[in-house]
Amino acid sequence: MERIIVIGAGQAGASLVAKLRSLGFAGQITLIGAEPVPPYQRPPLSKAYLLGEMALERLFLRPESFYAEQGVELRLGQPVTAIDCAERTVTLGDETLSYDALALTTGSIPRRLPAAIGGALAGVHVVRDLADVDAMAPEYQPGRRVVIVGGGYIGLEAAAVAAKKGLEVTVLEMAPRILQRVAAPETSEAIRALHQRHGVDIREGTGLARITGETRVDGVELSDGTRLAADFVIAGIGILPATALAEAAGLTLENGIAVDAQGRTSNPHIWAAGDCASFPWRGGRLRLESVQNAIDQAELVAENMLGAGKDYAPVPWFWSDQYDLKLQIAGLNIGYDRVVVRTGEARSHWYYAGEKFLAVDALGDPRAYMVGKRLLEAGRSPDPDAVADPKTDLKSLLKA
Repeated sequence: MERIIVIGAGQAGASLVAKLRSLGFAGQITLIGAEPVPPYQRPPLSKAYLLGEMALERLFLRPESFYAEQGVELRLGQPVTAIDCAERTVTLGDETLSYDALALTTGSIPRRLPAAIGGALAGVHVVRDLADVDAMAPEYQPGRRVVIVGGGYIGLEAAAVAAKKGLEVTVLEMAPRILQRVAAPETSEAIRALHQRHGVDIREGTGLARITGETRVDGVELSDGTRLAADFVIAGIGILPATALAEAAGLTLENGIAVDAQGRTSNPHIWAAGDCASFPWRGGRLRLESVQNAIDQAELVAENMLGAGKDYAPVPWFWSDQYDLKLQIAGLNIGYDRVVVRTGEARSHWYYAGEKFLAVDALGDPRAYMVGKRLLEAGRSPDPDAVADPKTDLKSLLKA
């Protein structure tokens, strides 16, 4: 194997090529990105970068010179238009590149509001890449009115930034509560209260009927008939795996690009990692949208491309920064039937299925997060009563 091409110059792609070199791969590596800038961190985009607290260069995962020093050919601003699995080639415009092995780290794309309800009007934004954030940055002026559609982590983080910059903020969530898909009612309640303390108007169980305006947003109409004035709108309604290239190439899709436990797609010469890939998990398939997964899965794929033969068995972790609160999550709460609430100097919510510990939401409680993560990695379930007792030293749970 002499030529490896990686399509997608985000966190996963950058991690994969760096790992290949650190493992001693001496062949040709080409990293192709559709954006005109080197791989960068996405989480600070809509927070520190948008707030003006982080310069563009600080977003970069590595200096651009790193790729040249490592012998990685960086092709930026050049979207791939086709993959030919039979010939093992990829097409960029009128250029064709050959590969021995190909990795897809194409990430995800934001869901957009339909044009039929005003989603194509000027002043309607999504939050995903650098261009999105640069486009919306001038909107963030004190006293302006923003309506955020979606009460998940994307929408709530956008709301926190807008409130900190002195805007009037309304969040619309069609479900009965914010974070319903990803968190317990206890976590939703705590995050709702946090936003309300900062003046955010959260409307749950309320859908968007349409966005009004001739060429630019001037307001929104809600499913209950209410009309709100708005200077701009942010759609925080989730993301979709970027699978168009894989689909056109005939690869198997199942909630993303389907890979086996080692990261190989339905084509033996093509691999995938990060937001775009779904992998075997507990008898089904799972796709994780997180920085941790992008790094860990990409590095494992790099090892397996070189013959390691390792299965991916993650203990997922996530985080969300809202105002001065850091919400840290370890594990996956899928299938929980009980939430144990621990309060004291900080707050954490521990998810159980029967007696089995599944996950923890730590709200400004790094110790609970650290202990919970280590317990999950060890496959251990702490006694729920001990967890709930504020007198219990959390570290003692690791020794029990």
